[in-house]
Amino acid sequence: MTWTTPEVRRPERTFTADERTALEATLEYQRATFLRKCGGLTGEQLVLRPVGRSTLSLLGLARHLAGVERWWFRNHFGGERELPWIFFTEDNLEGDFDDGTAESAQGDFAVYEREVAAARAAVAGRALTDTFHRPKGELTDLRCLFLYMIEEYARHNGHADLVREHIDGRTGE
Repeated sequence: MTWTTPEVRRPERTFTADERTALEATLEYQRATFLRKCGGLTGEQLVLRPVGRSTLSLLGLARHLAGVERWWFRNHFGGERELPWIFFTEDNLEGDFDDGTAESAQGDFAVYEREVAAARAAVAGRALTDTFHRPKGELTDLRCLFLYMIEEYARHNGHADLVREHIDGRTGE
């Protein structure tokens, strides 16, 4: 039997909440939106690059987002600086987008889900005002990290929507 990504039901949107709840709920909604755009596809479909000259695939985006979750929530906010890159190296900076295969898809999505769970754990019990240094030394706080990650997902969800529409015509919000 061929593995397919599970269909994902997004959480209900939050329209009134305190700041922390609103930020966490919005990020969770964006994460679920990405998984929803991948839902029901096989590994072969996930590696397709159907949009013009773009090399984007849904699997590449999943691999990239796994790395982004690790980089920001664990490496920088959580201070786990020794964690290695997941899907690329300094010699292969596009490995997250270029090196995924239909055969690696199930494992790659499992890595993505583990990194999201680890990101959640990294911020659990931490204040929005807790600070860390960005790669170039700028001081920022958890609040701004949530906002940045919401932007990151929103941008890539737009990419994912285009890729998915080209694969099978499915569109979504």
